[in-house]
Amino acid sequence: MTSPQQTPDTHGHSHSHGPAAPVSKHLRKVIAAVLIPFATAVLVGLVVLWPGGAPAHERTGVGFDRQTQQGQVVKIEQIDCKDVNAAQVPPTGDTTTPQGREAQRAQTGDCEKATVEVTTGKDKGRRFVEIVQPDAPRQFHVKQGVVVAYAPDAPRDLQYSVTDVDRTTPMALLAGIFALAVVVVGRLRGLMALIALVISFAVLTLFILPAILQGSNPLIVAVVGSSAIMLLALYLCHGLTARTSVAVLGTLISLLLIGLLGSLFIGWASLTGNTDDNTGLIHGLYPEIDMSGLLLAGVIIGSLGVLDDVTVTQTSAVWELRQADPDMGPRALYRAGIRIGRDHIASVVNTLVLAYAGAALPLLLLFSIAESSVGTVANSELVAQEIVRTLVGSIGLVASVPVTTALAALVVSADRPGTSGGGATPETATGAPSGTPSGAPFGTPPKAPAGRPFGGLRTRGGGGRRRKA
Repeated sequence: MTSPQQTPDTHGHSHSHGPAAPVSKHLRKVIAAVLIPFATAVLVGLVVLWPGGAPAHERTGVGFDRQTQQGQVVKIEQIDCKDVNAAQVPPTGDTTTPQGREAQRAQTGDCEKATVEVTTGKDKGRRFVEIVQPDAPRQFHVKQGVVVAYAPDAPRDLQYSVTDVDRTTPMALLAGIFALAVVVVGRLRGLMALIALVISFAVLTLFILPAILQGSNPLIVAVVGSSAIMLLALYLCHGLTARTSVAVLGTLISLLLIGLLGSLFIGWASLTGNTDDNTGLIHGLYPEIDMSGLLLAGVIIGSLGVLDDVTVTQTSAVWELRQADPDMGPRALYRAGIRIGRDHIASVVNTLVLAYAGAALPLLLLFSIAESSVGTVANSELVAQEIVRTLVGSIGLVASVPVTTALAALVVSADRPGTSGGGATPETATGAPSGTPSGAPFGTPPKAPAGRPFGGLRTRGGGGRRRKA
C-alpha cells in the first residue's frame, strides 16, 4: 500500500488542462527542432501572402453587395392592402397555386405602412415608407432598429428599403454573457481562451479572407492561416510546454491528412463550390477565385477547432497517465490513452454530423417535401459537399486520436530520467527521489507520524512546520 507521502498531489488534476511536469532538456531540443522551422515557415507564409486589405470593387447592389445604413421604425399605420396594390391575383384567376393563394390573402387582409427614418450616413433624418404584407415573415414595431439598403441610381422615393432587422443589442448582450461565463468558470485560462478567440477572428478577417479575395490560392492561404491560429491559440491557452507542442504536432499531421483527402474527393466528386446565390455572387465579383479551393479551405478551417480539442485532450491524458504510474512504457501508455480516445471519437463524430445536419435542415426539408430518394438527395451538389465536408473532417478527427496518442506516449516515455522528469511526479521533477518531500535532502526516508489518518496534517523534520498532504 502506498504511503500518504508517496502519493503525489497532482493526481487530482483533470486530464485535459492540468499543468504538465517539465521534460528533459534533450526532448525540449528535439521538439524545438521540429516546431521552430514550422513556425518560421508559417511566419514567412503570413508575410508573403499578407494581402493588405480586401481589393476594391464596384458595388452591384445585389445581395450582400449593397450599401447599407442603420434606420428606425418611427410610425406604423394599418391600411387596406388593396389601396396600395400590395399583391395581385394571377391574371388567370387561379388561386389553387401557393402563389395565387398568397396573393389573395394579401389582397383581402390589412397591410402595415411603416415609416422608417435613416439614422446614419449622409441622409441621416430622411424618412421613407415600407409596406408590410400581413403574411410577411418579418413584422415591424415602433422604435425597432432596422438595416436599410441604399440604391443611389434608383428614383429618390425608391432609394431606401428595409433589408433586415438590427440585432446588434441582443447579439452583443449574448456575447457578453458568453465571455462572462467563460471567465467565471475558466478564470485565467478562460480569459486566455477569449484572447485566443479574438486572435483567431483577427487572422480570419485580416489575413485569410482578404488574401483569398486578392487571388491567392485558397488552400495555401487556409493552411498558413490555420497553422497560425493553431500555434497562437494552443500555446496561449495551454502554455509553452512539451505537452502543448505534441498537441500541435498531432493537429498539424491531422490537418495535412484532411487537406489531402479533401483535395482528392472534392476533385473526384466534381464539386465546384458554387451552389447558392452567395457563392454565385462571389464568383461573379471575383471570377479568378477558385471556388472548389475555397470549399477545401472551408473544410480545413472548420475542422481545426474540433481538432484542437481532441489533440489537447489526448496529449493531456497520456501525460496524466504517466504521472500516475511512472513505470508505464510507451505501449501501455498508448493502450490506456487510446481507450480514452475511443470515447472521444464517438462523441466528436456525432457532434460534427449533427452540426452539419442542423445547418442544412431547411434544405433537407425541401428534399423531404419533394419525396426524393436518399440517393438523389446525396447526389445533389448542395448535399454532396456537406457529406464530403463532414466525412473528410471526421476521418481527420478519428486519425488524430491514435497519431497524437502515439506521439505523446513516445515523447513522455523517451524522457531521460533525472533530468527533468518526463512523466515523473513534481517531486521527482526537481531531482528528489520518489517519496521524498520537495526540499528535503536526497535519501531522507519519508516519515508518517503515528496516529495521523491518511490525508491529514503531517510534520517534517521534527520542527513546527506543517503542511497538508
